Amino acid sequence: MFTGKVAVVTGASRGIGRAIAGKLASMGAFVIINYNGSEERAMEVKQEIEAAHGAAAVCQCDVSDYEKCEAFIQNVIREYGHIDILVNNAGVTRDGLLMKMTEEAFDQVIDTNLKGAFNTIRFASRQMLKQKSGRIINLSSVVGVTGNAGQANYAASKAGIIGLTKAAARELASRGITVNAIAPGFIETDMTSVLPEKVREASVAQIPLGSFGKPEQVAAAVAFLASEDAAYITGQVLHVDGGMVM
Repeated sequence: MFTGKVAVVTGASRGIGRAIAGKLASMGAFVIINYNGSEERAMEVKQEIEAAHGAAAVCQCDVSDYEKCEAFIQNVIREYGHIDILVNNAGVTRDGLLMKMTEEAFDQVIDTNLKGAFNTIRFASRQMLKQKSGRIINLSSVVGVTGNAGQANYAASKAGIIGLTKAAARELASRGITVNAIAPGFIETDMTSVLPEKVREASVAQIPLGSFGKPEQVAAAVAFLASEDAAYITGQVLHVDGGMVM
């Protein structure tokens, strides 16, 4: 389905990003595995993809850094000629109650989760405009829709992703570029594995389908939005949350 396509997945060394990279590669895309911290984990993803007869490359970049992000995207275009799919998945959490949250904790989350997505769209969209084609999928969250106590920074960043998605969708639609967001609920990742058992139980109680989701289920939604089947869908937020927000 994606044979000949180049896909950039940010924050692809673990969790949901890892599953997305694997899914797109399994469907024929050449995947750029972006990471910031762990080259070892990113190389593991590359090896998994290649073991399954897919193709991928590893690229380090802190997406919150505007200039580094420009160089990263330009290098991808120079090396591979085009960018067909951009998945903005990179994200961090620095949870804390509003009254105790530091400026640094707020800025770190906004800079990576929201500004990082702006940065990659800013530079990748220029190439997509030339191509008159492209798929941009941004990872938001249920808390970007509902809010969540102790996550003012994270909720703000993920709500911002929704606004950014809709604005970019309007700007880029005339050139055949679609921009959509996915809002996952509780997904089984490193981030949720550290939750205390009581918190997990309370969280599951809020989910009509009665369980946490799997990264592969989010990846399947990304693959759909990146496909030709979704060519007439743009500016939308697809909730992959077991019914939490309905």
